[in-house]
Amino acid sequence: MNDRMTAMDRFLVDAGWAQARRDLLAGDASNRRYDRLTLDDGRTAVLMDAPADKGEDVRPFVRIAEWLRAQGASAPEIYAQDAGNGFLLIEDLGDDLFARLMVQSPAMTRQLYTAATDCLLDLHKAPPPDLPLCDADWLTEAAQMVFDWYAPDSGAAAEFNALFTPLARALDNSPRVIILRDYHAENLLWRSERTGSARVGLLDFQDALQGHPAYDLVSILQDARRDVTPQIEAAMIAHYIRHSGQDDAAFRSAYALLGLQRNLRILGIFARLCLRDGKAHYVDFIPRVWGYVQRNLDDPALAPLAKVLRPALPAPTPDFLKDLKTRCATPPMP
Repeated sequence: MNDRMTAMDRFLVDAGWAQARRDLLAGDASNRRYDRLTLDDGRTAVLMDAPADKGEDVRPFVRIAEWLRAQGASAPEIYAQDAGNGFLLIEDLGDDLFARLMVQSPAMTRQLYTAATDCLLDLHKAPPPDLPLCDADWLTEAAQMVFDWYAPDSGAAAEFNALFTPLARALDNSPRVIILRDYHAENLLWRSERTGSARVGLLDFQDALQGHPAYDLVSILQDARRDVTPQIEAAMIAHYIRHSGQDDAAFRSAYALLGLQRNLRILGIFARLCLRDGKAHYVDFIPRVWGYVQRNLDDPALAPLAKVLRPALPAPTPDFLKDLKTRCATPPMP
């Protein structure tokens, strides 16, 4: 048994869960792993294993979970923590992922997206906690991922930055809210026994920032992993604007700009996950994300950026995607 397993076992003993059955619940694009623990009496919890020596830090998760719960949101309760070793024992929010329910019960789709939008509306009423800023500098730097990994030979980064940064700078004057950043259907759990926005169970928020209210709405409506109908997207944008009092034109313009930035970054991340980390299946999501980029570039205010980006970003043709997969790194050993 290695040192980490020994530390994990000690953590579970101290937490009173040493006798629990352990089943893999999920991994993700990071180095975190989640196991469901089940005791003989049926009680369950989730063990988060986030190794500090691989760049993980559980403390932001704890702090933001506590803030979210103080707002009445359904973030997991923290049962036990060992920040030094990167272990958390947290509340089990169940298996009813929005993405799964939308497949099993398509009639629920609009209800789930409305609930997710209402959850954002509620969170955005509260002054955000003290978090780093998702400002123009952050947005511009984060977008560079596309030029580093997806289109490294385009030579378009400098021209993109010169055009994008002033547009992003204009958003810095907007009131800031908490942005969870990975707010999408595979990170939301339906809690039908609860009421209001508490019906939306929240996961994967440890990288939260302060930023523009449109950011998380883009995250869930321009989902890299699943299609969202244009009708649902349009309805949720209108729903958010109507209930938040946002200026219609300004919000839609910000939505397009943030949608462009977020999807450029995701293109770069998915290419990197293949080329550097050997996770080839992320390549399969690239055509959808590339499509979001093209849609956002249709916004008239982004026409100068469209002239730069459209010739710079390779279309995800079957040949392009096949070539990308052939250059994937050797998958890491489990």
